[in-house]
Amino acid sequence: MDRYGQDVWNYAYFIVKHRAMADDIAQDTFIQAYRHFSGFRQEASVKTWLLRIARNVSFNYRNAAFFRKALLMDIVSPRHPGRSAEQDYLEREAASEIWRCVLDLPMKLRETLVLHAKYELSVSEIADLQRIPEGTVKSRLFAARRRMAFLLKEDYGYDQAY
Repeated sequence: MDRYGQDVWNYAYFIVKHRAMADDIAQDTFIQAYRHFSGFRQEASVKTWLLRIARNVSFNYRNAAFFRKALLMDIVSPRHPGRSAEQDYLEREAASEIWRCVLDLPMKLRETLVLHAKYELSVSEIADLQRIPEGTVKSRLFAARRRMAFLLKEDYGYDQAY
C-alpha cells in the first residue's frame, strides 16, 4: 500500500471521477489483492496487477446505480515552495485545464492515455491490463493525443501538440 496506494487511488479516480468512490475502490483493491495474493502468478508486475484489480473494481462501482447520480470533478495540484503566488496559480490553472480535457475524453481513450502518460506503462503492459491487442492500445494512444491536441487548441488556444 505504501508503494502503490497513491497510484491505485489516482487510477480509480480517473475512471470514476469521484473522490469518495476512489477511496473505497483503493481500499477494496488492496483487500482483494490481499485475499488473492496466492493467485498472483507474477506474469505482470505487482503494479500492473494492482491496477488491473483497481480497474475491475472501478468498473463495478461505475456500473452501480448510485454512481450515476453523483459525479465530482475536483482537481488539486500540490503547491511548490519558493514560487510566487501568481506563478503557482497560473501553473495550477494550466494543469486544471489539461486535466479537464483528459477527463472529457471517452473512457477508452482516457484510460489508455493515463496509463501510458501518468503511470508510464508500456504498450504491452497496457494491452495486458486492458486485455486488448497492442495495436488497439497504439491506436487509442494516437486518437487520445490527437483529441487532446484538438481540445487544447479549441478550448484554450494552445498551439502545441499534446
